[in-house]
Amino acid sequence: MTYKDYYQIMGLARDATQDDIKRAYRKLARKYHPDVSKEADAEAQFKALGEAYEVLKDVEKRAAYDQLGANWQAGQDFKPPPHWDEGFEFGGAAGSGDSAHFSDFFSQIFGQGGFRSDDARSNRPEQGQDSHAKIYIDLEDSFQGATRAISLSTPTSNAQGQVQLKHRSLNVKIPKGIKPGQHIKLAGQGHAGFGNGPAGDLILAVEFNPHPLYRLVEAHIYLDLPISPWEAALGAKIKVPTPDGLVDLKVPPNSKQGGKLRLPGRGIPGKPPGDFFVVLQVVLPPALTDAEKAAYQHLQQAFDFNPRQTMGV
Repeated sequence: MTYKDYYQIMGLARDATQDDIKRAYRKLARKYHPDVSKEADAEAQFKALGEAYEVLKDVEKRAAYDQLGANWQAGQDFKPPPHWDEGFEFGGAAGSGDSAHFSDFFSQIFGQGGFRSDDARSNRPEQGQDSHAKIYIDLEDSFQGATRAISLSTPTSNAQGQVQLKHRSLNVKIPKGIKPGQHIKLAGQGHAGFGNGPAGDLILAVEFNPHPLYRLVEAHIYLDLPISPWEAALGAKIKVPTPDGLVDLKVPPNSKQGGKLRLPGRGIPGKPPGDFFVVLQVVLPPALTDAEKAAYQHLQQAFDFNPRQTMGV
């Protein structure tokens, strides 16, 4: 996926006002409209212009795009920075129909969010729009439940038509057992209502931070557990770290590399809870000293073992 420099496409500086963006679009749309343009690549230019304008004309989309940073070059291989959208607050309903008409780059950034376009409002009392944001939590927060302080950034336009971010902080209760992709709703914390109508809600989409030990698959937790060759061959009773503390695990004799042992009900809490899986990783000790090398030579003599026998060699 390649990076799209929307400012370059529209011939604008990154500090351009919203009025500058509208003027640039009107000028370039006349130049590249396929019905009147004599440019050889008018259709492609007009499509790229429409995508750039779709983003930069909208305060929320523009602010989200700006969060990617200014160091990317047009056409550069692009991958969104980790957590680039954390705490970024936007309005409207989740999902966007625009992504089907534009590039993969646009879909990656805006296709899964609820970025809205401004619409006309009547003077009738009306509930404010829901706000949406993404937060990242630790696995332990879901396992035990927690209260976390989060920072949110809401894009606004100042009197000069320039995009600014308004920041606020909230304390959020993380419910026990929440999973990636689920949502937390904070009533009345969304956009203000119209005509004395009530405020909308704030909908937080939950994602998990990478964990140094565990992997999460749905409600199940996986741990790659190093064991020694003798523990695998002879069996052993060992301590295993879990998010709920250490547990005793019996490794059966003649366990193999990649073997899975299941601890039922020790995954993400819920009804039913997930399971905890231990994936055995047999680790060979290094042979650095003469005594250690002699020990390996003794094993070689003690076992009539060819691991490549099934390959005919």
